Amino acid sequence: MSDNNSPFAWLGLLKWSLAYSDGTRPADDTIEPMSKEDKEFLEKVMKEGIIDEGERMKTILKDLTDGLESMLKGGGTDGGSEEEKRKELSEDDMLDLFQELRDIVEQIDYARAFMAMGGIPFLLGCATTEGNVPKSIRKAALSVMATMCQNNPPVQLNLLEVGHIPHFIQLFFDYTPTEENGYVGDDSIREKVVQALSASIRGHSMAEHVFCKNEQGRLMLQIGIGMTQEEGKTEQQPKPSAQLRRRCMFLLRALLTADDTTNERWEQYKNVIAYICTHETNPAWEDDAEIREISIAMLTQLLKQKPSPTEDGGTADEISVASTTIAQHKNDIAAIGIKRIKEIRALDKDCEEREYSSLELEEWEQLMVALAEATHTPYTTGGGDDGAPPLAVCPM
Repeated sequence: MSDNNSPFAWLGLLKWSLAYSDGTRPADDTIEPMSKEDKEFLEKVMKEGIIDEGERMKTILKDLTDGLESMLKGGGTDGGSEEEKRKELSEDDMLDLFQELRDIVEQIDYARAFMAMGGIPFLLGCATTEGNVPKSIRKAALSVMATMCQNNPPVQLNLLEVGHIPHFIQLFFDYTPTEENGYVGDDSIREKVVQALSASIRGHSMAEHVFCKNEQGRLMLQIGIGMTQEEGKTEQQPKPSAQLRRRCMFLLRALLTADDTTNERWEQYKNVIAYICTHETNPAWEDDAEIREISIAMLTQLLKQKPSPTEDGGTADEISVASTTIAQHKNDIAAIGIKRIKEIRALDKDCEEREYSSLELEEWEQLMVALAEATHTPYTTGGGDDGAPPLAVCPM
């Protein structure tokens, strides 16, 4: 066998096993101990054929650290030492390593192991540090962090302890189109920021609480779903990409419908809830069906949800700020909903659009029922005209 690490070493092990065991020897035959040479051969095959993921993560971390250090120092110049030149990696090489790392840390235990070896500060630095870090490297680092954090409380807590939330929020704003930069941004990076931020706080009560207390974090989500960013401005920034809006809406739903959500949190997001009622459910404004479905389902859930006790240990309020806010826009919701339900029901049952819109129809019907139950008011046609005749919406 060659001394090189062959990817087919396992085949050698199989051939060796077959050569020395044909399956015909009686079970009660005495089996002779392996010779020293056989043991060494078997150990060599096993060592070469099995990858130690822990050691591999260390190697990847070292290679990426050296490569980025060389890149940020302007690697490839004539003045660089031979050692520095050996450490240089191309951008594509580093992206391949990030992808391999992401595949490894999909397993919760390996994610925690990578955290233990100092991987979190490295990834956070790659994503948020100022300097000439390529956008592709920033996005790759964010993707790895999002994978590590998913349903992994120790990693979420570690990120919280190193203060990642303000860094992520600032990175989002760095790539947000504004009047100052000529409304030129990069939604691909903002999408990755929200993805990583969402994975790092969803389901972690303390992280959710810290984020909701951050005024810039609330502004980030308002921008992400397309609300007007600055009061007094007549211009609106370009509409965020559908992917960015989806990810922001997904995070908003998690924050506003968490089991421990209080009236205080709903009060902080009161204007966002109102915007969802009047805009995010409306096909005339929001052309993405998935976002409308998320928005409608969120309103239904908020109408049914009771606030949790206050953070100081006080008793829970009987009146829900979220439900009250939605009720204030009941006629706007009814006008949009009844019109949309009519449109979907009028479609031919066999047409593709009807099938595509079936979930939205179901969500609308549930919202209309929840709205009627919460407000004890029949839904009406028209936007805000209390004198309009009620129109019952009955499931088909």
